[in-house]
Amino acid sequence: MKSEAVNKAGLVAAVQEILGKESTTRKAAEDSVNAVIEAIKNSLNEGKSVQLVGFGTFSVAVRKARTGVNPRTGAKLEIPESKSVKFKAGAGLKSSK
Repeated sequence: MKSEAVNKAGLVAAVQEILGKESTTRKAAEDSVNAVIEAIKNSLNEGKSVQLVGFGTFSVAVRKARTGVNPRTGAKLEIPESKSVKFKAGAGLKSSK
C-alpha cells in the first residue's frame, strides 16, 4: 500500500484548519509554516540540533571522507566529507501510528 505525501500547500491548509479557518488566513498559516521551516534550517546550518518534544529530533550527520569504487570501471575515487540532515522520530510520533 502506497501512502500519499503531503506537500507544503497541504501542510499550510492543515495548519489553517487546525487554527480555525474563521480566525486564520491562508497567508498567516503559510507564514507560520515558512517561519518554522526557516528556523529549523537556520539552526541546522549553525550545527545545532532541533528537538521537538513528542515529535522528533532533526540533527546534522557528518559522513567522513572515504575511498569509493566506481562500479562501472572499478576505479578507486576519493569521496569527500559530506553533511546531511537526520531525523529521529520521538516517542509521541511513534506511538501515534
